Amino acid sequence: MADNDPIGTLNPEFSTPGATARPWSDVDRALTEAKIFWLSTVRGDGRPHVTPLPAVWVGGQLHFCTGADEQKAVNLRHEPRCVLTTGTPLQHEGLDVVVEGAAVRVAGQQRLAELAGLWKTRLGWDFQASDDTFVGDEGNVALVFAVAPDKILAFGKGEPYSQTRFRPSR
Repeated sequence: MADNDPIGTLNPEFSTPGATARPWSDVDRALTEAKIFWLSTVRGDGRPHVTPLPAVWVGGQLHFCTGADEQKAVNLRHEPRCVLTTGTPLQHEGLDVVVEGAAVRVAGQQRLAELAGLWKTRLGWDFQASDDTFVGDEGNVALVFAVAPDKILAFGKGEPYSQTRFRPSR
């Protein structure tokens, strides 16, 4: 474990007796290997909005992109706090992960170029980086956001069941 890895705390109330906290390496691997996440944001009138999207976990942050006029971007302009979830549809095996934090726009051609490379490598999507957006092959423009976790919950499914809470070491 690296010195700056989050330390997990088991919630025994929602875990099988005798369960232990999931190691950070399991959570990091789940976030890195996941292709699809569910993004939950809040509309201006307080109604929730949930949508699936690809995201990239790198540098302790989840990154995703969206068109400027899509509902998620509109919601994030007025309320940047959001939740991203990923996991498995299986009931008795695997790991589900919930990431809570605030979405912040990513800008800078160099950083966006690095992220565009990851989108290509991990997801097979081609983007070019401008100073403050991704640009697709057909000229479509996407805003890029990063979510640095305030809290991560990891739900181990299968004996033993576990709920582990991680707080980032900042």
